[in-house]
Amino acid sequence: MTSTPVYFVVQEDIVLLDLAGPAEALRIANHYVPGRYALHYCGPQQEVQSGLQGLYLSRLAPLPQSLPSHALVVISGQVNARHALERPDRQALIAWLARRAAADGFGLMSVCAGALMLAAAGLLGGRECTSHHSCLEALRALAPDARVLENRIFVESAGLWTSAGITAGIDLALYLVARDCGARVASAVAREMVVYMRRAGSDAALSPWLDHRNHLHPGVHRVQDAVLREPAAQWSAQGLAELAHTSARHLNRLFAEHAGCTPMDYVYQVRLTLAKELLRETRLDLERVAERTGFSSAHHLRRVWRRHEAGPPSAVRAGP
Repeated sequence: MTSTPVYFVVQEDIVLLDLAGPAEALRIANHYVPGRYALHYCGPQQEVQSGLQGLYLSRLAPLPQSLPSHALVVISGQVNARHALERPDRQALIAWLARRAAADGFGLMSVCAGALMLAAAGLLGGRECTSHHSCLEALRALAPDARVLENRIFVESAGLWTSAGITAGIDLALYLVARDCGARVASAVAREMVVYMRRAGSDAALSPWLDHRNHLHPGVHRVQDAVLREPAAQWSAQGLAELAHTSARHLNRLFAEHAGCTPMDYVYQVRLTLAKELLRETRLDLERVAERTGFSSAHHLRRVWRRHEAGPPSAVRAGP
């Protein structure tokens, strides 16, 4: 087994979740595949103030003078990153990135506004990339010859991975764990981190499905939590209403007001999301996928799929 050296570059005003989320995913992966990732924390200074006022990170290693080609360098976002690229410490880091990437050819990963550092170092030319939605215009200005993609969780482009805002770094780390250690390990890591649904890079960063939880009604949340815990259960409108301690008709009104969909539409959208995951990550036929995700048959799955998706289920199936 090859161990991948992973260098997290820690700089002033770093967004802590950009750093801690991916690092924790890789740390947990090492429990299942010991030694798979060798984690290092380095930076232009030995001690930096994080993006949280008064919280410092110290005992950082210096930026390496050289790196193996199979290493991965992770650049996290910073508070007010768009307005701080001209600072001397940022310029020094940008110069180091440009110099070492050209000489050593290692992999690069950015989280959130970290993509701006890669762009300033000239590393995104001709590449597909993404960043936090508030940074996309700045990214286009810094890398005019890059193909900046909107509404993506993460983007892979020939050994370079860029991700959207903050928690998207966890999704990207899980993707790398699945690639390196297999889907079973990635799923175990996701469960341990209480990540309910691993998202793929092509999934929307601002998914309408996520908007269904953007409310404060406890009864609707209680129903949604139950569906997420057991999406393949034989849910009915009456059964869901009992969870909310109300009638089916009133629950429909509550969902329309607070979630923007009906209770059963929510169930089907969760099941479709699970079906997509199984189609991407397994070789199960459509009948088995339907069985595992709560549809009565492959025909039922196709019928619901057509109501919500543009292409057929086969379009999301990963290649051989």
